[in-house]
Amino acid sequence: MPRFLAAQPDARLLPLPWQLPLAQWPAKHLVALPRGISRHVVRFIQVGGEVFAAKEVLEHAALHEYRMLTDLGRLNTPAVEPMGVVTSRTSSDGDPLDSILLTRHLQFSLPYRSLFSTGVRPETVARLIDAMAVLLARLHLVGFLWGDVSLSNILFRRDAGEFAAYLVDAETAEIHDQLSTGQRLHDLDTAMVNLFGEFSDLEAGGMLDVSLDPLTLVEQIANRYRALWRELTGIEEFSGSELARIEGRVRRLNDLGFDVAELDILTSPTGDTIRIQPKVVDAGHHSRRLLRLTGLDTEENQARRLLNDLDTYRAHTNQAHVQESVVAHQWLTHSFEPVVNAVPSDLRGKREPAQIFHEVLDYRWYQSQREHRDVPLTEAVHGYIRDVLSGLPDEALAASTTASADEGGRELLNPFDPSQGFADDDEDGFTDDPWESEAHEPGTALLPDRFDVEALRRRSAPD
Repeated sequence: MPRFLAAQPDARLLPLPWQLPLAQWPAKHLVALPRGISRHVVRFIQVGGEVFAAKEVLEHAALHEYRMLTDLGRLNTPAVEPMGVVTSRTSSDGDPLDSILLTRHLQFSLPYRSLFSTGVRPETVARLIDAMAVLLARLHLVGFLWGDVSLSNILFRRDAGEFAAYLVDAETAEIHDQLSTGQRLHDLDTAMVNLFGEFSDLEAGGMLDVSLDPLTLVEQIANRYRALWRELTGIEEFSGSELARIEGRVRRLNDLGFDVAELDILTSPTGDTIRIQPKVVDAGHHSRRLLRLTGLDTEENQARRLLNDLDTYRAHTNQAHVQESVVAHQWLTHSFEPVVNAVPSDLRGKREPAQIFHEVLDYRWYQSQREHRDVPLTEAVHGYIRDVLSGLPDEALAASTTASADEGGRELLNPFDPSQGFADDDEDGFTDDPWESEAHEPGTALLPDRFDVEALRRRSAPD
């Protein structure tokens, strides 16, 4: 009888065929979803209305990864949610079988090969690079040494006009109170080696735009990570007459999506020089504010966009004097919920609610520009559903999913193991990628342009 280690045991898992190697599980328990390349057997299993990723590994590796992912969840860091470990498995003949790590499927996410298999434009690759740099910096801030940074170990979700990256594999990871510079740079070096190999593989397979060079891409990742890390943790020194630079530093970090929980300020004996350094930095500045005001739990850039619309709503309704929480409730009732509720139930698997609202705002802005009028929100949402949403593929899991094709319609050799490739791998050319249609209203502040810290400093400088 197998043993189950789980913080929240699920009795529905007990009848599953744990006596079989994961590669031999019958299709009735499996669901076909895109996933990255793995050196282990990985399958998506369906239990009622939920889907779990199951990875077959040695027991000590499964337990270690379960604990690492649990710690990341406790630290509120982007990673898949661990559900349990199944150990003491034996076959029908009594032969020992490897343990299985179970994680909850991350809805509305895709691995990098699913993105690149349909063709990705250079500007989108830049956004993916930014997402990876943010993820690595967030992990390092909490003392997490990844040890195996790679595209294959990351899932991407839409985040307004950007992407959010989530850690998938923590098999080689360690958690420390604080990472040394050497540990961080070792992780970065590992990332550059692994990512260069993966980008080169995409290039050889014709899935990387010809204008993109693998070596240049990995150098960009390293440069963006270093720039972000300096801004998050670096020491800044200035004269005592420039006190406004303290507020400017905090504002720049907020623009990057981080809160400063502790700022170390040291003044020289004469007061002529001030030295500041953020000591405790926590990601999720905008998402926490939106959650506090409305109860909506979103990605960081989605929260930024929704808060911008909330501020616009407040101005248009002349409620600058009204308490923000009261206006937020009105905005939720009169703007956000009507948009989300207008989406037919059969189309709700195509986008999560916050992303739908963001895209409706984009649609409304561009329609207003084309028609030289202020398009009402109600009209915009119906136009968006008709012109955009209805033609997009599902990104959430349908209960009866047993597809044998990927998002671009290409037939998989094995729908339950996409890493085996496609039946038509010799086929050339890209198809349109719906992830590529992202656009945000010009002037809307999302992440700074490719972590241009100098531009941030200019914007945050006192007048």
